[in-house]
Amino acid sequence: MQTKQITRRALLRATATAPWAASLALGTRRSRAAERGKFNAGIDAAWQAGLATLKPSAAELERGLKLHEESLVFDCYGFSPRCAVDGERMAKAVAAGASSVELQDLQEDMAMTRCAVSPQERAEFELGWRAAGVTCIFQNAGEEGQDPLRLLKRLGRFTYLTDHLRDFLFKAVDPDDIEAAKRSGRHCLYFTGNGVPLAGTFQSVPEELRYIRLFFQLGIRMMHVTYNRRNLLGDGCAEPANGGLSDLGRAAIAEMNRVGVIVDVAHSGWRTSLEAAQASKQPMVASHTACDAVNHHIRAKPAEVIKAIVDGGGLVGICCIPGFLGGNGDLAALMAHVDYVAKRFGADHVGIGTDIAYTSTNAAAENRKIPGRGPQRTRYEAFWPEGALGKKYPGEQSLAWTNWPLYTVGLVQLGYRDEEIRKILGLNMMRVARQVWQGREEVAMQPG
Repeated sequence: MQTKQITRRALLRATATAPWAASLALGTRRSRAAERGKFNAGIDAAWQAGLATLKPSAAELERGLKLHEESLVFDCYGFSPRCAVDGERMAKAVAAGASSVELQDLQEDMAMTRCAVSPQERAEFELGWRAAGVTCIFQNAGEEGQDPLRLLKRLGRFTYLTDHLRDFLFKAVDPDDIEAAKRSGRHCLYFTGNGVPLAGTFQSVPEELRYIRLFFQLGIRMMHVTYNRRNLLGDGCAEPANGGLSDLGRAAIAEMNRVGVIVDVAHSGWRTSLEAAQASKQPMVASHTACDAVNHHIRAKPAEVIKAIVDGGGLVGICCIPGFLGGNGDLAALMAHVDYVAKRFGADHVGIGTDIAYTSTNAAAENRKIPGRGPQRTRYEAFWPEGALGKKYPGEQSLAWTNWPLYTVGLVQLGYRDEEIRKILGLNMMRVARQVWQGREEVAMQPG
C-alpha cells in the first residue's frame, strides 16, 4: 500500500481483506477510491485507463478525490449524459421515408430527453452524473447557426428535461442557483446556445439583434459568436481567410454585454476571437478549446488570443477532444494544455469545458436496430478542413466525461494548491458568470 502507484481494484482488495492497512496508508476512514465502488463496465474501464495514464500515488489519488468531492465542479461547455434512442422507433421513421432533418430531430430529441420517460435511461443518466461528480454543465442548448427556430430546438428539449427531473437536475437561472445545487447535492444545467439568434430581416441593427434578449429571457446565458463557418458576425475557425469581426458582430457583442449573455469564441477564427475579446466590455470565454502553443490546430487559440481574453477578465476552457489536444490524445494531454494556460496566464483564467458526454450503455444495442441510410451530406456549419478531425487516439478513453475526478487528481499531480484547483474546477467559470450577470443593464430586464 506504500507503492508509488495504486489502482482502485488494489484498494478495494486491500480494504476488503485488511481494513487496518488502508487506514494506515490513507487515514482513518476508507479511501475514496475504495468507496467509489463499481459503476458499469464502460465507466470502470475508462477509470482504469485514466489511472494508467496518470499513475497517481495513493496520497495523490486520495487528495484529488477528496478535493473533487468537496468542490463546486462547473463544466465550462459540455453535454449532460446522452440517452439511448428507441431503435425501433428510429427504424420506423427511416422506413416511412423521414428526411435527414426529421431523423436528426428525432434522434436528438430521444438522446436528450428519453431519461425523462424511461426508468432504464433515467438510471443510466443519474449514474453518469454520480460518476463524474459534476455540479453544473454549461449545456449546449442550441443548434449550430443563427436561425431562431433552429436554436429553439435544443433549448426546448433541455427545458423539458429539467422541468421533468427537478428533484435531480434543474435549470439554473443565475449563479446563485449553481451554488444552491452544490449545497443541496443536486445538479443543474446553465444554458448556452451554439449561435447568436438573428432576425434575418436586415431592417436595422437593433431589429436584427432583438432575439438576443428574448433568448436570454428563455434561459440562454452564453452564445457562440460563430461556429466553424463564416457568418454575418465574423469568421469561424474553419475559414481559411481568417477575417475578423464584422460591424454587426461588434454590435452583437455590445448587445450581449448589455443583456447579460457571455460571449464565447470557442469556434471562432483567430482574428475574430481576438477582436471579440478586444470589443467585449465584460469577461468573455473560449469555453471549449485548446492552446496552439501546445498543439497546432484550427480549434486551438494562439497566445495572443488567450492574452486578450485574460486581459478582459475572461477564461479559456480546455476541451477533451483528442485531436485538438494532440500528443497521445489522453488525460495527460488535457493536463498539458491546462498547465500551459495556468502557468503562463494565471490559474484564475483557465477551466475545463469537456465538449463530450457520457452515453448510455444501452445505446449500442438500440443503434443496431436502425437501418443504414448510406452517406449523408455534411451540414454547412459542421464543415471541417481535411485532416482537422478523424484520427483515432489510443489514450482517448482516459478522457471520459465520467473521469472528471481524475482530472482533479491530475491537477494535484501538477502541484497546484487546493484553492487554485477549486478555481480551475469551477470557481473561475462561476466568477465570469457572476460578473456578466451582475454587469447586465437593468433596462434589459424591462419591457420595450
